[in-house]
Amino acid sequence: MPLKPFAEDALRQLAAGGRNFLSDLLRCLRFYSRLPVPVLASEIEPYGAPDFATMPRAVPLAGAIIGAVGALVLAGGHTLGLGAWLCAAFAVASLTLATGAFHEDGLADAADGLGGGATPERRLEIMKDSRIGSFGGAALILAYLLRIGCLAEILARTDPFSAAAALIVVAALSRTAGLVLMTLLPPARVTGSSYVAGQPAAGIVATAWLICGALAVIAGIVAPLPWPGLLLAFVFAGGVAVAMTRLSARLIGGQTGDVGGAIQQLAEIAAYLGLLIAARP
Repeated sequence: MPLKPFAEDALRQLAAGGRNFLSDLLRCLRFYSRLPVPVLASEIEPYGAPDFATMPRAVPLAGAIIGAVGALVLAGGHTLGLGAWLCAAFAVASLTLATGAFHEDGLADAADGLGGGATPERRLEIMKDSRIGSFGGAALILAYLLRIGCLAEILARTDPFSAAAALIVVAALSRTAGLVLMTLLPPARVTGSSYVAGQPAAGIVATAWLICGALAVIAGIVAPLPWPGLLLAFVFAGGVAVAMTRLSARLIGGQTGDVGGAIQQLAEIAAYLGLLIAARP
């Protein structure tokens, strides 16, 4: 039996799989950031509502691309001799601009809702309110201070290349951690982006974690970053995701995009702390 038809069919399937993954990656970048993203000719409704049936597998790579924006700013600031703290501050500011404060908005809303409401209904109502309360304001200030402080300390303890690699890995890891919430809990509302996006399959999320792990291994070899620190980063980020998932289940009976944004911010801080524990001065 000739093998050529089988080889051609395998190549067609491989090409189709590559196009589908690229489409998922572009959709993730549109959802998680405000970066200019091209539209493929094969894409149907590229700016439509996100569908998390297959999209999550591309989340780590999308996070790494977003993180690369901050990494370039971090390295550029160091080249100009701005000092570790200013370099980190500009890097975090660039990430805020690149994402349109997407995750920061979720953190503030989640802090206000989970911290200020007495019932699940009231907590969800507060989260939907665009105004920022005392819990949300405090959460944003603390998150920015901790993110900048951790990144500045990593830069001070290592070198610009390693710090930039750490930023990219953590950007991928923190967004992958947010998928835990969507996988384990149903939407808390029957309306809104979480309900429309749906729940990703466990297999798709497992693929995302494998890709995220591969990115970390590459960074550990090339940068290099300390292996114990990378392991702690994954453990701490995963622990934050599980803890916030349990809190969300108890307080609002499900998940929302705001809680997902909060997980990204908290997982980012936790991952940096894991790296810092291993990168002793």
